[in-house]
Order: sequence, then structure tokens, then C-alpha cells
Amino acid sequence: MLRAEALFLRSGKVRDLYRLDDARLLLVASDRLSAFDVVLPTPIRDKGRVLTGLSRFWFAETADIVPNHLLGTDPAALPADLLAEPGVVGELRGRMMIGRLAEVLPVECVVRGYLSGSGWKEYRTDGAVCGVPLPPGLRESDRLREPIFTPAYKAPAGQHDENIPFAHVATLVGPDLARRVRESSLALYRRGAEVCERAGIILADTKFEFGTLPTGELLLIDEVMTPDSSRFWDAAAWEPGGPQPSYDKQFVRDWLEAQPWDKRAPGPALPDAVAEGTRARYVEAYERITGGSFARYLEEDVIAP
Repeated sequence: MLRAEALFLRSGKVRDLYRLDDARLLLVASDRLSAFDVVLPTPIRDKGRVLTGLSRFWFAETADIVPNHLLGTDPAALPADLLAEPGVVGELRGRMMIGRLAEVLPVECVVRGYLSGSGWKEYRTDGAVCGVPLPPGLRESDRLREPIFTPAYKAPAGQHDENIPFAHVATLVGPDLARRVRESSLALYRRGAEVCERAGIILADTKFEFGTLPTGELLLIDEVMTPDSSRFWDAAAWEPGGPQPSYDKQFVRDWLEAQPWDKRAPGPALPDAVAEGTRARYVEAYERITGGSFARYLEEDVIAP
């Protein structure tokens, strides 16, 4: 964390947030990893840079669908008191985004193109996901006829997010904004799925976060279609009927599921093989989706948005 207490807002599961002024926010992505809504004690090397690099890529790829919060990535644009600590510019490299300050909506905007995770569990019980009915007889990891919007209520820190029907979203943010968020989420997913398909990757599901400006403008915020917020599968290995090999934190979830852990803090430390295996999957997702070298990304001083 940067030593700028006057500007510090809060630490999330992954990011540390600083308020630069009345209109701008600094987001710094750490190497922390959360699973089952618990931040684990073992960091994943370079994870924050993978998330930031992919988010920058997606913000550029989707700017024609919905405006986003990204303003810049150059540490030189930051206040001097944030940069006073020796080595901080190097630490920020590849991890930081300067974004527009927005009122965050209390909804995780999840879109699913395939049946997996909590959606699969809910389908087996109800035949529906977040109130969206699905055909009978679907298997785990089956592709859905059309992507579906399956939102979740953002629970307070330390609690699990809760899947909710669209009607609940309308209650939380108002009917008009709820419709705009749903339409934007589905359009973003479709664009992401197309880009991933060209890279031989299936975007099984993903979640978006949105905020609003005082003018009412809707912004895409936080991170976009990263291994932390998405399920990425190898298209060549996809075989419905069970879990799929992935380029995301499912690798960690699978290891945790085999441990004697009640999914409450503190989580168990990860073995080196699991931590490095996770890093390798995150880096592969970055390189396949963006078509660029992650090593080159690490070497660059500033990545323009």
C-alpha cells in the first residue's frame, strides 16, 4: 500500500483505492487472491499486473459499447506525495489505473454463456438461474442458447454475494438504470466472447461493475474480463458434462475444495505449485487474449489507455 494516508480510501479484496481529487480515483491492483470471498494469505506473483493489463485491453476494445472510467496509466500524473516513497514508481508500473470517480452500483453484473459454477448449482435445484428459466436436461458446462444476465447483490466484506433476479436489480437501482446495465452487460459479454473465440478461448461467464457520474452517465468501472472476474476455458478441450480446464482461479478453487477448510477467514496458504500454476494460467490468458507478450508488458514504463 502507498504511504499517502490523506488520499487513501479503502482496500478491496484485490485493489487499493486512493482519491486523487473530486473527480479522479487511483486504483492499484495488488497480487492478493480471493476465493469464496476470502482473501488468501498467499499472493500470486504479478497477478495485479495481469488484471490491469487485461482490463486496459478490454477498456479499449469495448469503449464503443459503453464509456469506462479509465483516464490514464502514467505515474507522472499522480500527486507528489503519492510518489515520495523510494521505488514506488516501479511498484506502480503495470498495476495502476487513474479512473473517473463514480457512484458504484451495488450489483455484480454477471453474464453467463455457459452453465457452470453457482449457475450450475442453482440450475440443478431450480431449473433456472437468477429467475431465468432454462431448458431441462442441460449438463454442466453446456453452452446456453443465448447469454443470460444473472446479477448478484454485492454483500458487505466478509460475506458471500447473493444471486438475485432482475426484478431485485430494478428495486436497487431503478427500472431504467437496471435495463441499461443489463443491455450493456450482454453487449460487453458478446464482444468479449467474440475476441476470446479468435484466441481459441471460451468466455464461459464474466462479471462487470458499473458506476454513475453526477450527470447520470453510466460507466464501466473496476476490472473487465480478467481471470479474477471470468471463467476462461480452452476451446479445443471443451467437453460438456463436467468442470473444464481453465485459465482463471478455478485452479485455486479446486485445490481449496479438497482441503479441510470451512470457507471462512483465514484461508489456507497455497503450496508453491498451486501459486505458480495459477500465475502461469493468468499469464497465458493475458497473452492469448491480447496477442501480446506479458514480459514486454512488464518492461514498458507506461501503457497508454
